[in-house]
Amino acid sequence: MTILSLFTALAVSLTSYVQPFVGTTNFGATNPGAVLPSGMMSVSPFNVMGSKLNTWDKDSRWWSTPYVYENKYFTGFSHVNLSGVGCPDLGSLLTMPTSGAMSVDYHLYGSEYTDEYAEPGYYSLTLSSHGIKAEATATKRSSIERYTFPGGEGHIILNLGEGLTNESGAYVMKVSPTEIRGMKVLGTFCYNGQAVFPIYFVLRVDKVPSSGAFFKKQRPMTAEAAWDSDAGKYKLYTKYERELAGDDIGYVFTFKDLGEGEQICVRMGVSFVSMDNALLNLETEQNGKTFDTVRTDAHDAWEEDLGRIQVEGGSLQDRQIFYTALYHALLHPNVESDVNGEYPLMEGGGRGKVQPGHERYTVFSLWDTYRNVHQLLSLVYPERQADMLTSMIDMSKEWGWMPKWELYSRETFTMEGDPAIPVIVDSYLKGFKDIDIDWAYQAFIKSATTPGKDNRMRPDIDPYIERGYIPLNWFSQDFSGDNSVSHALEYYVADNALSILCSALAQECDDPAKKEDFLSNASLFRTRSLGWRNYYSEEFGTLRPINKDGSFLTPFNPEDGADFSNAPGFHEGSAWNYTFYVPHDVEGLAALMGGKKAFVETLQHVFDDNLFDPANEPDIAYPYLFSRFKGEEYRTQKTVREVLRKNFTTLPDGIPGNDDTGTMSSWALFSMMGFYPDCPGEPYYTLTSPFFEKVTITLDPGLCFGNDTLVITKHGGLREEEGLGEGYDRITSMLLGGKKLRSYRISHEELTRSGTLSFNCRAVR
Repeated sequence: MTILSLFTALAVSLTSYVQPFVGTTNFGATNPGAVLPSGMMSVSPFNVMGSKLNTWDKDSRWWSTPYVYENKYFTGFSHVNLSGVGCPDLGSLLTMPTSGAMSVDYHLYGSEYTDEYAEPGYYSLTLSSHGIKAEATATKRSSIERYTFPGGEGHIILNLGEGLTNESGAYVMKVSPTEIRGMKVLGTFCYNGQAVFPIYFVLRVDKVPSSGAFFKKQRPMTAEAAWDSDAGKYKLYTKYERELAGDDIGYVFTFKDLGEGEQICVRMGVSFVSMDNALLNLETEQNGKTFDTVRTDAHDAWEEDLGRIQVEGGSLQDRQIFYTALYHALLHPNVESDVNGEYPLMEGGGRGKVQPGHERYTVFSLWDTYRNVHQLLSLVYPERQADMLTSMIDMSKEWGWMPKWELYSRETFTMEGDPAIPVIVDSYLKGFKDIDIDWAYQAFIKSATTPGKDNRMRPDIDPYIERGYIPLNWFSQDFSGDNSVSHALEYYVADNALSILCSALAQECDDPAKKEDFLSNASLFRTRSLGWRNYYSEEFGTLRPINKDGSFLTPFNPEDGADFSNAPGFHEGSAWNYTFYVPHDVEGLAALMGGKKAFVETLQHVFDDNLFDPANEPDIAYPYLFSRFKGEEYRTQKTVREVLRKNFTTLPDGIPGNDDTGTMSSWALFSMMGFYPDCPGEPYYTLTSPFFEKVTITLDPGLCFGNDTLVITKHGGLREEEGLGEGYDRITSMLLGGKKLRSYRISHEELTRSGTLSFNCRAVR
């Protein structure tokens, strides 16, 4: 790279590399709306409802997102949204500007649109049917939208009935001609009928309307019933000014005689505690700021967060893929506490309060994020990760169990395993000592030993303890069917992490009796973690479900489930997607397969025969397994680049399936930087050839042995434009802290203590 090109690259705003439309199709389930890093509030264009000719089926083609790129029919901005998830929820409080004659039926007021634009913290479009430019930006807990009207009559609608959530109940009250407040019921994520919760809001318009009205969707009526002619199946309450509650309700502000180009701003604050807190969040975070000021603040917040990792070299597309992935990885978990520190207690009706300077976090999609997102946060955003660890531990104090897939203080019990254990253990071993590890340890022991009938995390633990595995037809968690092997594999990984924690606590303990107890448990849980070997079938060379009588499932096809369906014993995948998911005992798996050569050949077969699923969490670390064996490391370097080039782009389909609250994006981030966390709960990384000539990561010196940066450099290899085609960078030598490095697997301490990691590469085409 020349000095001029380096100067140009460094001068470019990092937010300009972010492509918010990436992942908005191909089931990526991201959206291009306005949001801050870890923000509670997000404002997304909502375009998954039907047009005048089509009705809406939010579950068709897995619509778990408010926005899909190929749809072009806008029915409002939704407030507080999930990114990259596979089940519909939230995505409500829809605000919609219209012009001309008023209708509150989304089939009639929805509009096609043009001039769509998005950048981190800002989104805009122009509504074809109404001639209105609609813009949105956000603070951490509030939003502001600006609507530019063509003149004449205009309306701003708040629709509380529609949205992604399966709940439709709401309440709204008129406070003044320009302000309404209320709440809406959300929840039933992944169809857990009891996991509901309220969202509270305050909405203000900055111009006094000519009139305002409540509305409500009507139930089927008799032929003699009087319908409002202008409202169709919606009834307007034009002579009522107090409050309304029920299903499918809303409010509309009407403005007469607007001037051409006149602008009206809508400000909304939200809270999961109370309407008073929603108002406090709004007034504290906006505090008289203009739309443009809030937009600038949002841009600056993203620029600061993205700037913690600086990359140099690589192609423009590489930089766009990288910073878009970093953007997506920083959306969840997100803040749940209000500006006064209050938050709803886990599975309870009360409220808690965090200490000043700290936040309560939510949206712990841990089955996904325990593999790489939290490792990224621990390294680059440790102050955020520390609050997340405390949030998880506090949740266990509030309801007795660690979270699995928590959503706004409700446990949804989505997916399987005991994933909080590896997350907390990994961070603790990396120096996060300012957490209540004693409480966490007892919570881990509880979930790892409580009998199944009383165990919220591991309801099928009894055979796991007694036999070392879970047989078929023992437990079915949800609509996904019997996932016995998938469940057990997750428990093995969690128990391995718990064993490591027990060993660490024994080393720190001065009490001989407690020390002995820790060491005993370390041995117990390590032994349990090796129970996966019961599932290994020599006949197929894969893991295979076991019947209750101890026999293997017959007939059996290890490719069943490869279409992301549920094969017996496996959740959303095939035996090939799960067989190598024993990251804590790779050498043991190799031994059962017949040694290094057989292991490598079998793993290569997974990639050569398209049995690898880049969108399925259990197998996303497969490319890094080659590097466990001397002489085979080049396969990791080759395969990682091939997987990334094939599945990650700057186009709307540029993520291979659900982003899963940043998990797929984090895979790309680590892979492009040249190292990957290869086993949840173990503070280690496997190295590969980076995509950039230089990566500078900002570190916390207190956690990284005095180093405030980690600098990764690459010398030689493919040039920028060559890097977009076939070929890969093969590592010829490595230096860690200036000393020759021979191992492709290094500890977190080795990496952060050294401060520098250098690769020498040659291009292989």
